[in-house]
Amino acid sequence: MHIEDFRDYCIAKKGVTEELPFDYDTLVFKVGGKMFALCSLSEYSKGIALKCNPARAIELRDQYPYQILPGYHMNKTHWNTVLPESGLDQQLIYRLIDESYSLVSSKLTKLVKAQIGLW
Repeated sequence: MHIEDFRDYCIAKKGVTEELPFDYDTLVFKVGGKMFALCSLSEYSKGIALKCNPARAIELRDQYPYQILPGYHMNKTHWNTVLPESGLDQQLIYRLIDESYSLVSSKLTKLVKAQIGLW
């Protein structure tokens, strides 16, 4: 998956914003002000970080040991690093983005959900 496909897919989701809050290289996608995906602009091939249910995170790492790793510089219980140019099926990456978005958006308050149109 190319970075343009990743960006287009993330930004098309309801209530999503993109930011560079840490530096000029780390692109972060948020829903309701909460991160659900991020990547390096200059080193995209080194991975995209996606939030994940802890049990699912372990399952994915076991199933794809060279393509899905514990979250780099993130809480390794709740984040995975997905290597987007490692031969993973693009549909799987889209599903993992969807799961991350759903996990984060489901924890938003009713007020925030209403403000961004999720209710």
